[in-house]
Amino acid sequence: MITNATFADDGTVCDNRDMSATNYLELIQNANVYDVAIESPLEIANNLSLKTGNSIFFKREDLQPVFSFKLRGAYNKIAHLSDEELARGVICSSAGNHAQGVALAAQRRQVRAVVVMPVTTPSIKIDAVRKLGAEVVLSGDAYDDAYAHARKLEKQQSLTFVHPFDDPLVIAGQGTIGLEILKQAEQPIDVIFVPIGGGGLIAGIAACIKALRPEIRIVGVEPDDSTAMRDSLANGEPVTLDHVGIFADGVAVRRVGDETFRLCKQFVDEIITVDTDECCAAIRDIFDDTRSIVEPAGGLAVAGAKKYAEVNAVSGQTFVTINCGANVNFDRLRHIAERAAVGDRTEMLIAAEIPEKPGSFRHFCEVLGRRSITEFNYRYTDATKAHIFVGVHLTGGRKESEALLAKLTAAKFPVVDLSNNEMAKLHVRHMVGGRSTGVENERLFRFEFPERPGALLNFLHAIGTDWNISLFHYRNHGSDYGRVLAGIDVPEDETAELESHLAKLAYPYWEESDNPAYTMFLS
Repeated sequence: MITNATFADDGTVCDNRDMSATNYLELIQNANVYDVAIESPLEIANNLSLKTGNSIFFKREDLQPVFSFKLRGAYNKIAHLSDEELARGVICSSAGNHAQGVALAAQRRQVRAVVVMPVTTPSIKIDAVRKLGAEVVLSGDAYDDAYAHARKLEKQQSLTFVHPFDDPLVIAGQGTIGLEILKQAEQPIDVIFVPIGGGGLIAGIAACIKALRPEIRIVGVEPDDSTAMRDSLANGEPVTLDHVGIFADGVAVRRVGDETFRLCKQFVDEIITVDTDECCAAIRDIFDDTRSIVEPAGGLAVAGAKKYAEVNAVSGQTFVTINCGANVNFDRLRHIAERAAVGDRTEMLIAAEIPEKPGSFRHFCEVLGRRSITEFNYRYTDATKAHIFVGVHLTGGRKESEALLAKLTAAKFPVVDLSNNEMAKLHVRHMVGGRSTGVENERLFRFEFPERPGALLNFLHAIGTDWNISLFHYRNHGSDYGRVLAGIDVPEDETAELESHLAKLAYPYWEESDNPAYTMFLS
């Protein structure tokens, strides 16, 4: 393969245009990471292997000193800086894992480190960075704001910026994981599953694997609400997403890197997406096999492996998943546990209508059979019917859920499967029965806003007092963003005015007025 890459005497890349896998392999083989990183174990997941019919191995990057792979690339970059650059210090922008990697690397090299983090960053991550000796600067509500401020400080203070993913030396540092996998594997590998945020991890691993074992498939995994790499590859060039999901915050990147995009275009075989529930189920799978808890981004690869096996109906293959990090706030575990059963299809959420007469409730339960009920919400509606919200434990996955729906329908119970209804899972399951007969022009909206002290009050100020709020539900899930469900009573002649007001708000929102979970239980 022809390449234009050139290298300085210290191994620094001078020109990375069209660098090949061979060039990157050289960088990876000479990467300096083990002053701070461990050679993380490659462990068989016995329970998950049995469940999927494939041999699944976990690459345990969650066991690194900062509980994430990020220290590899950060240290390799800093180790290649000149004495003059080291004397001036380094700077990075990060919401967590990269920040800790840079802070630890700078501590080991006795270098000044400035870390710019969004003000919404959980205190556990801010404290961890400070304990490693870095100077923390809080700026902006999101990563992009922190990035812009870091670039400004970089120029003002003549610091060296350590990019979280779009740098050949950072990519090479992450690529050392690929070398370790090939060294540790005792049987042929069919597929390696890698989480994707900005693309540094998968770019390094893919370049390494394709240079040495090109027959191994490299499959990237993204959340279905943060698909920057998938969309960029489909578009033929990097794109910037308008909005990214915040559950898997470790991969919540609006734009991938130019170099990581180029490498993924060359070396990644496939990208698949998973939803929040599938990710939560994967976190539980990892716990079942290791008794360790990873962060949402750390569960992506396992979720992708499970989906790949199911969609392609494969068995008897060997999969490696990169468990990339374990920096999760304890408060988030409640939300993860709640959603894991639905993601693994061991819980089904259904809404049904039953006649309001003696024996109908018992008859409904008889149709459900001896299945365990995980949740049951009942609310008197009127003299003829009642609506119920039920969680049912399943053992047979999708086939059992389809059979149960057919059985309830045959028994003359109008029923709706809400297992994939985001509003129902986030809000309505906790609010069933909240009807109001005195609201004639209610419209329902779902909002998200950065979670910080005073955030809810700021949100209410932004909504204003021009319209009556007829329904309001807020639940803090221990994540970086708060979520609100609000009903607004809007006279028909003020519809345009409301829509104009909402468009000016600085919060993402979705109208849910036609959502069946709302029309059945709340309107």
